[in-house]
Amino acid sequence: MNSIAERTILLSFAALLSACAAGPDYKRPEVPGASTYANDAYKEQAGWKLAQPADVLDRGAWWEVFADPVLDDLQKQVEAANQSLRQAEAQYRQAAALVSSARASFWPAVSASLTATRSGRYSTSSGSIVSGGTVIGGGSGSTISKSYQLPIAATWEPDLWGGVRRQVEGDVASAQASAATLANTRLSLQATLAQTYFQLRIVDEQKRLLDDTVDAYQKALQLTENQYKVGVAARADVVQAQTQLKNAQVQLIDLGIARAQYEHAIAVLVGQTPAQFSLAPARLTLKPPAIPLGLPSQLLERRPDVAVAERQTAQANAQVGVATAAWFPSLTLSANGGYSSSIWSQLLDAPSRYWSLGPKLAETLFDGGARSAQSAQARAAWDAAVASYRQVSLAAFQNVEDQIAALRILEQEAQEQDAAVRLAEQSLKITTNQYRAGIVSYLNVITAQNTAYSSERAAITLLGTRLNDSVGLVKALGGGWQAKELPEGGDISRRSQAPGEKKRD
Repeated sequence: MNSIAERTILLSFAALLSACAAGPDYKRPEVPGASTYANDAYKEQAGWKLAQPADVLDRGAWWEVFADPVLDDLQKQVEAANQSLRQAEAQYRQAAALVSSARASFWPAVSASLTATRSGRYSTSSGSIVSGGTVIGGGSGSTISKSYQLPIAATWEPDLWGGVRRQVEGDVASAQASAATLANTRLSLQATLAQTYFQLRIVDEQKRLLDDTVDAYQKALQLTENQYKVGVAARADVVQAQTQLKNAQVQLIDLGIARAQYEHAIAVLVGQTPAQFSLAPARLTLKPPAIPLGLPSQLLERRPDVAVAERQTAQANAQVGVATAAWFPSLTLSANGGYSSSIWSQLLDAPSRYWSLGPKLAETLFDGGARSAQSAQARAAWDAAVASYRQVSLAAFQNVEDQIAALRILEQEAQEQDAAVRLAEQSLKITTNQYRAGIVSYLNVITAQNTAYSSERAAITLLGTRLNDSVGLVKALGGGWQAKELPEGGDISRRSQAPGEKKRD
């Protein structure tokens, strides 16, 4: 058999081996699913409905469903300046760079160097005596030699058992998990901003209510003082009216603490210091919007945290293949060549050339159980990743169901609370007129005032809870994100920025 045929057979054999990869091929683990939500029976009653093909959350700008221009502007600032988001983006780029590093193992490593050496040797002839570093008798001399070398070396370890491919596969999955983590971080920050913003607006509404309440209490105090002056009311009524007014004024001042803290939190979210940021008070006129739910079967494709867990499962599966490949022998092909001469001008001449070529086949005969332990560790990590993926998936269903149930119940509660506010206002009006006529004592007026104030404040607080849970439902549904937004394996190492990340100056 001639050399060409031998080489053809060897290359064909190597190609055949490289076509397979050690370890199991990845299959997404099964998770429990559902065709409907547990709260489907209440969707129409509460205003929630399954999404139609054209009725879905906007990918990215999901907050626009609340139709608040100030919130829209703040969300843009989060995207541009939030430091936690920048950290997650940098971590994605780090993971993408690891993919490029792993893919480099598919190729040979080539190195070259140029060296020049000048060496000398001191020698004495026979019969000479060296005393105190001085040669006595005989002859002496030194020999100086020069050497110039230009070596080029190449080594390559073919991926016969797919260990490198499994490593690349795992790094790609890790990078995709990092991209999903970035999306999850972005969604979490956006949701936190929206919820904090709505809480600040609720404080503004509570302040408006307390401003109106203080005005009403001042008018009630004036009425009581007038009644006292004409001898209709007792001094105790005046003191009670003054006490009630002061308590309302204290609550009004206390609201400033909560508003300042919410404003400071928003400043940090948009990448500013509290001293650089301020938000003027404004009325909160919006109501919780109807959020399209989509189908439960689509939920696992819409949650970035689920995508993180699933990609980590794929990474763990690839590591099983890496550990399995370690059981097989490794083949290393080495080639060396270059020029070597003692005369610089003759370094690149033909007689100065040299070369060597040869394969190396290595196999570990005994490692004290290290590879067995690595395989066991990889399989245990796979089992843990599968369990984590399934648990995160179950928690996703629970999260959505919790938000749907909360919004359904809060919708019913809000209807009853609105009715309570209307009745309390009627009661206060009737009681105040009765007091003017001297039919009831001022204690009845105080009771009616407190009831009206408490009812309206409860309605405002309830509105804040509903808005907060509406944002929570959007977040639970993935904010319009889709798993297909994850970068493909072939695109990861070529990306200079993370998916969805805007280029910065």
